[in-house]
Amino acid sequence: MSEPEPSSSSSPSNQEILELLRSLQKDNIKLQKRIDELEQTQLTPSSSLQFPALDSSSEFIGAIDQGTTSSRFLIFDHEGQPVASHQIEFKQIYPNSGWHEHDPLELISSVHGCIEEAVKSFQQKGFSPKQIKAVGITNQRETTVVWDSQTGEPLYNAIVWTDTRAQSIVKALKARSGVEKLQQLCGLPLSTYPSCTKLLWMLENIPRVKAAYDSGTLAFGTVDAWLAYKLNGGPAKNVFVSDPTNASRTMFMNLETLEYDDSLIDFFQLDRTKLKLPKIVRSSDPEAYGSLSSGALEGVKITGCLGDQSAALVGQKGFDPGAAKNTYGTGCFLLYNVGEKPVISTHGLLATVAYYFKGKPVYALEGSIAVAGSGVKFLVNNLGLVESSEKINELAASVDDNGGVIFVTAFSGLFAPYWIDEVRGTLLGITQYTQKGHIARATLEATCYQTKAILDAMEKDSGKALQRLAVDGGMSNSDLCMQTQCDLISIPVDRPKMRETTALGAAFAAGLAVGLWKDFDELKKINTVGGTVFESQMPKEQSKKMFERWEKAVYTSTGFI
Repeated sequence: MSEPEPSSSSSPSNQEILELLRSLQKDNIKLQKRIDELEQTQLTPSSSLQFPALDSSSEFIGAIDQGTTSSRFLIFDHEGQPVASHQIEFKQIYPNSGWHEHDPLELISSVHGCIEEAVKSFQQKGFSPKQIKAVGITNQRETTVVWDSQTGEPLYNAIVWTDTRAQSIVKALKARSGVEKLQQLCGLPLSTYPSCTKLLWMLENIPRVKAAYDSGTLAFGTVDAWLAYKLNGGPAKNVFVSDPTNASRTMFMNLETLEYDDSLIDFFQLDRTKLKLPKIVRSSDPEAYGSLSSGALEGVKITGCLGDQSAALVGQKGFDPGAAKNTYGTGCFLLYNVGEKPVISTHGLLATVAYYFKGKPVYALEGSIAVAGSGVKFLVNNLGLVESSEKINELAASVDDNGGVIFVTAFSGLFAPYWIDEVRGTLLGITQYTQKGHIARATLEATCYQTKAILDAMEKDSGKALQRLAVDGGMSNSDLCMQTQCDLISIPVDRPKMRETTALGAAFAAGLAVGLWKDFDELKKINTVGGTVFESQMPKEQSKKMFERWEKAVYTSTGFI
């Protein structure tokens, strides 16, 4: 028998394959030995492990995200990816119906705790705190803190943005001469929402606050000012600043000048010589915000600050006029970039500062919804329909539609574009057919309906129809909720893969100040891959009928109080 002819393609012999496998085995043993050495030294304080030389890819930015229900600290790399984080929830204080407070000292301690734990995790991954070049702040807006400027001691609990106790004060203010000029100057309508009415309530009802005001030692600020003040060490350093995205929520700042306006302060019958207000500085600044005075990042500069909703717009790279984002957090906030000149709404929206970096400030139209994620928490904590917020999507998907149920989630009145204080949460359309899934679905839909109402108002104010909506926040994780949103507004809904856009916006503000990123063009390349775009699957006539039914439910609920 003749020998077979050799194949035209040269294949390795068995001996060659055996030698290759032995070589790989030796390399694998060396690799495993190195891994074992690293694991033994990485967590040891006396470790001889050498960190690589710093370059742009090994520099990081920290972001404090102080929200309504929790504080977080995230550490982002140059590509905008979080490499370490920690979150701490804090106590929600509800002394009376419609009242909502936080302990100012607990806000600070939770932030300190988050920084320490996140940095610890950062180190465990082989990095050094020295690689964190700066820290940015983003915070819940309107929430009001007052303290003694000499001691740094808070004089009352922080009154949270959702709080409605100042209703009688607002009613009296609306009857005062000059009220019609307010929104033209500051961009906000009179309501219980802005910080000014919360301050007025404290001056009328808390003797310690009134005494500090009379003696000229009353410091007033939103949460960003309180954080910067305390993180810098309090009265010793006395870093008392606020950025325009937060200062614009007090009703004391003129939108055009970005300075406190005497005519606004006079309207509220306050004395500038008795009330200490934080200096308004740019949202991105290498010096104005001082530095951390203690802890794992002692000496690291704070170089950026944005109110949470502006931070989300920045984190979504909404730098061009016409860009819009919607954040589905405790509440829901839609911001629409209108460029370098404020647009004063005539359809129930707010005019606010989007951000102020270099050059001119950029403005936005804003629609604020009081209840979004907090409505889901209500189903979990108050009604016990599901054991966790994460299960709400599953429960809502257990039914094909809302079963005729509409849930007007007006736990503290309705914000934009309705601005109705005299309404409370109302469930309509309940029958014996109604199941838990119908209520869960109606809760998700309530936020989507209100977003639709805001977008309609924005189109009227701006004269332009939005072409695309960027989304983020906890409720945006629900595919059902985002598809419902898309169906109701009939435009694409764009959800990024990395949804920590609020903290990312604060990181952008801080990083721009220290040169980690050069400009907006560089930022626009970050977090662009792997997202989801939802397309409408519902005929416009059907979505129109659904929205008309929602509007009818809103006005059916009005006047209950």
